[in-house]
Amino acid sequence: MSPDNISAMLERIEQDNVRFLRLQFTDLLGMPKNVSIPANQVGKALTDGIGFDGSSVEGFVRIEESDMVLKPDLSTYTLLPWRPREKSVARFICDVYKPDGKPFEGDPRHVLRRAMDDAAKDGYVFNTGPELEFFLFKMIEGRPTTQFQDAGGYFDLAPTDLAEDLRREAILALTEMGFEIEASHHEVAESQHEIDFKYSDALHTADNVITFKFAVKTMALMRGLHASFMAKPIYGINGTSSAGCSATRRPSPGSQTRRSTPTNGSSPATRRLATSAGARATVRPSSGFRRPAATAPGSSSAAPTRPATPTSPSPRCSPPGWRASGRRSSLRAVPMGTSST
Repeated sequence: MSPDNISAMLERIEQDNVRFLRLQFTDLLGMPKNVSIPANQVGKALTDGIGFDGSSVEGFVRIEESDMVLKPDLSTYTLLPWRPREKSVARFICDVYKPDGKPFEGDPRHVLRRAMDDAAKDGYVFNTGPELEFFLFKMIEGRPTTQFQDAGGYFDLAPTDLAEDLRREAILALTEMGFEIEASHHEVAESQHEIDFKYSDALHTADNVITFKFAVKTMALMRGLHASFMAKPIYGINGTSSAGCSATRRPSPGSQTRRSTPTNGSSPATRRLATSAGARATVRPSSGFRRPAATAPGSSSAAPTRPATPTSPSPRCSPPGWRASGRRSSLRAVPMGTSST
């Protein structure tokens, strides 16, 4: 980052009366981590970064390679609205670097950014728009339980829906943090809720998802509740999902945009992005793009030619760095740029 950008950010931090900054990142499993620094250390953080022990973070490095550096992404700066304004607390999302100044290959943001850059070379943009659902459970003696806060159902309102005020406070806080909230409501299961925000590119949305969970969990805790984003915290009732993604090819002048699976000549990252988006077009190297012909159940006609990269059967987004293995029903981790066989 340039000295001018650093100077402008330092001035903004001073104007916001910031006393502490949280430097956040995620481990390989997507769990948020952070280190808090006082405002007088911000200059060092923006120029040299802040060191930490990478061997203590899940999925990072061995003890012999433990030195890691956090470098803030200036575009992610925001105040935490629930903290006192007279002595504010701000947040940066950070990229993880090795001591030699190179990006750490296991940093989830770096992995996703590489995949997006690779897809962009083939003319693709990867946008995601999740609909995040969560449960609110009671806490007893400071520990989370699986006891419902309310008995509401889909689109219910007060007094059946007891979380209207919490959702309102969460939306106001998220809006101050730069979110464009589109809707919120009670979901199907008891004490289950949903808040939707506008889609964006995959990296921005990934940052927003981590911020969203952090904010909602904090707002719930302030009301003596526990917010859970687990997919299926209770057997026998509706689970929690966060779906919605697309891989879109940028149109050439005079052409129409279409969503499809890339040709075999596309990069592996592009095929992974389109595949995880649930694209279903069949690819022929000679024809570029086409839609598969509809086949009636039990028809004897041959199945359409399948893409070189196996597709995932699920329309949900797969995690960055994942793609289908040989069987349609399984997924396994595949390092970027390598074959699944």
